[in-house]
Amino acid sequence: MSADVPTREDQPDRPPRPQSPKTTKTAKTAKARKSTKSPQGPQRSRSPKTTAPDHRPPGRWREFRIAGADFSASISVFLIALPLSLGIALATGAPLQAGLVAAAVGGLVVGRFGGVPLQVSGPATGLTVVTAGLIQQYGWRTTCAITVLAGLAQLGLSALRVARTALAVSPAIVHGMLAAIGISIALAQLHIVLGGNPQSSAVANVQQLPAQLARLHPAALSVSVLTVVVLFAWPRIPGRTGRIARRVPAALAAVAAATAVATFAGLRLDRVDLPSWSSHVLPEVPNGPVLGLFAAVLTVTLVGSVESLLSAVAVDKLVAARKDPDVQIPRARLDRELSGQGAANIVSGALGGLPIAGGGVRSATNVAAGGVSRHSTMLYGLWVAVAALCLVPVFDLIPLAALAALVMVIGMQMVNITHMRSVRRNRELLVYVGTLAGVVFVGVLEGVAIGIALAVGVALHRLTRTRITLDEREGVHRLHARGQLTFLAVPRLSRLLHQVPQGSACVVELDGSFMDHAAYEALHDWQVSHLAQGGSVEFTGRSGARIAEPAEPVTQSSTCCRPWTPWRNHHCGEPVEQPRPEQGRGTDQVRVTTGVRGGQLASGLSSFQRNTAPLVRGELARLAREGQQPSQLFLTCADSRLVTSMITASGPGDLFTVRNVGNLVPLPGEEGAEGQDDSVAAAIEYAVDILRVQSITVCGHSGCGAMQALLNTPENTPENRPASTLKTLPKSMPETPPVSPLARWLRHGRPSLERMRSRDHAWARISGRLPADAVEQLCLTNVVQQLEHLRAHPAVARALAEQRLELHGMYFHVGEAQAYLLAADGQPDERPEGQSDSTDKVFNRVAPTAFEESRA
Repeated sequence: MSADVPTREDQPDRPPRPQSPKTTKTAKTAKARKSTKSPQGPQRSRSPKTTAPDHRPPGRWREFRIAGADFSASISVFLIALPLSLGIALATGAPLQAGLVAAAVGGLVVGRFGGVPLQVSGPATGLTVVTAGLIQQYGWRTTCAITVLAGLAQLGLSALRVARTALAVSPAIVHGMLAAIGISIALAQLHIVLGGNPQSSAVANVQQLPAQLARLHPAALSVSVLTVVVLFAWPRIPGRTGRIARRVPAALAAVAAATAVATFAGLRLDRVDLPSWSSHVLPEVPNGPVLGLFAAVLTVTLVGSVESLLSAVAVDKLVAARKDPDVQIPRARLDRELSGQGAANIVSGALGGLPIAGGGVRSATNVAAGGVSRHSTMLYGLWVAVAALCLVPVFDLIPLAALAALVMVIGMQMVNITHMRSVRRNRELLVYVGTLAGVVFVGVLEGVAIGIALAVGVALHRLTRTRITLDEREGVHRLHARGQLTFLAVPRLSRLLHQVPQGSACVVELDGSFMDHAAYEALHDWQVSHLAQGGSVEFTGRSGARIAEPAEPVTQSSTCCRPWTPWRNHHCGEPVEQPRPEQGRGTDQVRVTTGVRGGQLASGLSSFQRNTAPLVRGELARLAREGQQPSQLFLTCADSRLVTSMITASGPGDLFTVRNVGNLVPLPGEEGAEGQDDSVAAAIEYAVDILRVQSITVCGHSGCGAMQALLNTPENTPENRPASTLKTLPKSMPETPPVSPLARWLRHGRPSLERMRSRDHAWARISGRLPADAVEQLCLTNVVQQLEHLRAHPAVARALAEQRLELHGMYFHVGEAQAYLLAADGQPDERPEGQSDSTDKVFNRVAPTAFEESRA
């Protein structure tokens, strides 16, 4: 692994990869190769420190390297978690230091042993009411013992591997829970911002808000406003000053500015008051009824586990939505996360702390602040422990209003408008609103239960809501079944099927994604009976939807192609042509193809309008308003097997694509000769000078027909024969046989053929193996040659001189579905004139995890 490739810091127990002698190349070459890892053009890292060269020796020392993004994220989380921990402890009636113990243990223990690297654990918000009841009934020391037993129970559940059931929760429930937590936190902190004290619930906070507005505290309000202003303005400071300032987290800058103003202005405000440790107590042996204690342990276990797993699923979604190509964070391992929560509860209860669970506010802050590994979570726990033990005088200067304003902003940001639009688009707004209302007005666990009940109700409603219609058009009976075909729909389905006349042609359109056995049997039995009576049956469905079909096709009207695979170009035989009735004698006969291929265009367009257009309409509308801003020009072959959007994982507006036979780039002045056009040169000029693309990629592919034609062209083609040979031709033959447009175009590929046969140029190679045959060798050489043709274009030459453009070579093996990238950096050769090019042109294999495999 080269020094520029980020290490997997989220897996400290993973042994380091041994270094190969081939990795001793310069950092400049490594960076040049890294810039070609994606055809999307160069990517800028949001966290440069995570990819900085590491000059320390390999080994266990790498495990403790802490990225700058983790350091700043831990501070942001710490500043938010400190008041939350004290507030939760105060709400439960426990000693205030119990909240700090839970926060420190949650960060250190769960951060080290949990299965979600960026999830931040601490005092459980969803257990506030439960813990308060346990303290009133059993006392604080017995409650600590119950926390220890709940941790042991969580370890048992982790061993049974039951945590995976959390994935069955609808995203609408997760988003609703996060939004509700954010609303509750924002309402509570708003009272502190206004100079008052928060109430015990969100409803009470809303009810007391008018009274609080009537008695504003000017000093607290001014400090809060200053905190919010700095928090939003800090990332937007322009110029070099802004780049330097942004090295300090915005949350830290906002709190520091508010503290400084409040201190130097002498404002009388409530400030942080860390409690003394002299009165701290430890757990005792549980004392009380066995059944009551068992119910308490079960309640804490279930509520804490559900809250942690739901938060883990939410964090996984937040991490996936964060687009940072240079940082790879593994997906959540829920069973390991549950065991980490259990271990943390054991330690927290033994040290006299509150029950622990994953926190939505803390975790969302960690992700938003740019954390890249579990080190940010562990550092947060360390800061809490250090602050509680050593930095009491420093934190006593921080106004509570500043911290409250910070937490209020974070809570408001958890109400994500994008999530709401997604939920509405998927028709789950009722589940989202129900979960949000339940969490705000009742509690976390109760709100999630309400959301699950609503999600089940919506699913059952959709499952039973099936619309089946039957109509006749042009002598063909068409039965359209829209929705899921279950046993509940069989009576209606059977009734309409038996209304189809015997011996008639029938088309059954299954517009759904599920069919149970009862519906399958009903369709199959009817199909067998209808075919036996001389009728015909054709089953169709939505393109892209995997629908179970009844019996195998037995008529010529049926085909082996399925509606969800039209792009795969199955060889199912010739399409069936069914002529329409003649419209009249003496007129042209119109024959309409009704087979799979004949109707594929209309079927595909219909499927796009029905299924895909609603999903992409918003993005395409934005592109229509803003215009195209592609990152690169992608020049490739016109071969139908080469799907550029698929192999580059790109979408609308990403690539400016030019396709021609053989992915050729004619030299300037040659393309317009002999009556041809300048389309390729015009596209290059437009992309470089007008669209200002950052890179140009020339992509060849295996089995290229143009390269095969070049190899198979005889050396003594008529246009290349000497004049003496033409005199021997019969007089009836023209002296210069006509040259086809394809042959004229392929002339631009002759330099590639000459380069391959020349002794002055090294052959292009594929990393790990030699080219399979001469065709593949020419395909590779053609990519290298066309890159040199690109440099001869004035627009490209200017952009390369200004260092605002990069050239990349790419080869795609169709049969293996494998992409290769040219190792050269796209710069022109600097060898003296007349000296042969002995530098190997190597195409490196693109691995699923980019550039982790060794390179040739």
